[in-house]
Amino acid sequence: MLQHGGAAGAAALALFAALAMGCSGESSDGASGAAGGESAPTLPTGLAEGWNEFAPGGESVCSRGTDYKYWVRKGTVNKVVIDFMGGGACWNAKTCGVADAIFEANVDGIAKQIAAGESHGIYDVANAENPFRDWYHVIVPYCTGDVHWGDSVVDYGDGVTIEHKGAVNASTVLDWVYAGFSAPENILVTGCSAGSYGAALWSAHVAKHYPSSRIAQLGDSGAGIITKDFFEQSFPKWNAQAALPSWIPGLDPMKVDILGLSMVDLYMEMTSYYADATFSQYNTAFDETQAFYFKVMGGTTPEEWSQQMLASIDSIEAKAPRFASFVPSGEQHCILGFDNFYTVNVGGKRFVDWVNGLVEGAELDDLRCTDCTAPTP
Repeated sequence: MLQHGGAAGAAALALFAALAMGCSGESSDGASGAAGGESAPTLPTGLAEGWNEFAPGGESVCSRGTDYKYWVRKGTVNKVVIDFMGGGACWNAKTCGVADAIFEANVDGIAKQIAAGESHGIYDVANAENPFRDWYHVIVPYCTGDVHWGDSVVDYGDGVTIEHKGAVNASTVLDWVYAGFSAPENILVTGCSAGSYGAALWSAHVAKHYPSSRIAQLGDSGAGIITKDFFEQSFPKWNAQAALPSWIPGLDPMKVDILGLSMVDLYMEMTSYYADATFSQYNTAFDETQAFYFKVMGGTTPEEWSQQMLASIDSIEAKAPRFASFVPSGEQHCILGFDNFYTVNVGGKRFVDWVNGLVEGAELDDLRCTDCTAPTP
C-alpha cells in the first residue's frame, strides 16, 4: 500500500519505436526567469515544438566512443517527465563484444525513431488519456551497458574496451534539467528495463535537488533479480558507487558494503529518507526479457525469476511504506512505450489510472494478477 503524505535487446528497440515524435530541432539550453515576478518558477527557454536534440559533448560519451545525445519535448505546464531509456547491459568480453552485444551501444536507434515520428504509450501526446500529454518530457538515452550507474573504462580483452559512463551521461542531462526548471510542480522519474534502474537510483538525486516538488518514481520492468556471482564479480566493473546517493546514511559507500545492497535496500532507504516522494515498480509476472538476463547471469528458469521477483516486491512493501507495485499477467517486457499502457489491467483496474493516482499522490493498492500465466492484457 502506498499513500502520499505532503524513484534489451528487441524490447528496448520496441520502446525506442514507441517514442512520440514531433519535429526535432536544436535549442538553447539556458534557463531564464518566467513571467509573473521573482517568485514565479523558471522553465527552460528556446525549445522548439516537438523533440529538441542536444549534443552536450564534454565528458559524456557512449560505450564505444561515439557521441552522446539527449532529447527534450516542450510542455505547456510546470511538470516534467525524466525518462531513462533501456537497452540491456554488458559485463564481459562476450556480452560487450560487437558480435554478441546484448546492449545498445549508441544512440542511433533513438535518433532514427525520433525522426520517424511514431507515437505510442506515454509518448502519444494526442491521446486524451495520456497523463503526461502536457508535461515537459526529457529523454535520457542509454548507450553504456551499465544501467545508467557506471563511471569507468574497462578493457575486457579480445579488443573490447567499454566506456561505462552512464552516470556521467545521466548527470549531464540532469544538469540541464536543474538549470531549466527552478521548481516543477510534479516530476515523474521513470524508465523501462535498464532505464528502470536508472530511474530508481537517480530519483534520489532529483528529490534532493527539488525538495518542494511532488516527486514520483516508476520503475518499468526492472525488478533487480540478479545472481550472487554477477553482483560480486561483474557489477564492480561499472564503478557505480560514485552515483549512489551517499547523503542517505544507508546508501553511503563509505559506511556500507555496496555489494551487500539489493533493490530492496535501495527502495527502503530512499522511501525512509524522502517521506513525501512516492516509489513504485511495474513488472509482468513472467517478464521474458528480465528472465533472459537472469539466465545469462547464471540464473535458472523464468519460474524461478518470477518467484524471486514477487518475493523482492513483498520485501520492499514490508519495509518501505512509500512503495507500491503493479504486477499483471504474462511475459511482456516494458509498458510505457506501448499502446496497452492504456488497457493493461489487474482485475479490471487499469494501469493508466493507477499511474494517474501515483503522480497525483493518491492512495494506491498493490495490484497482482491471479491467473498470472495468461497473456499480458
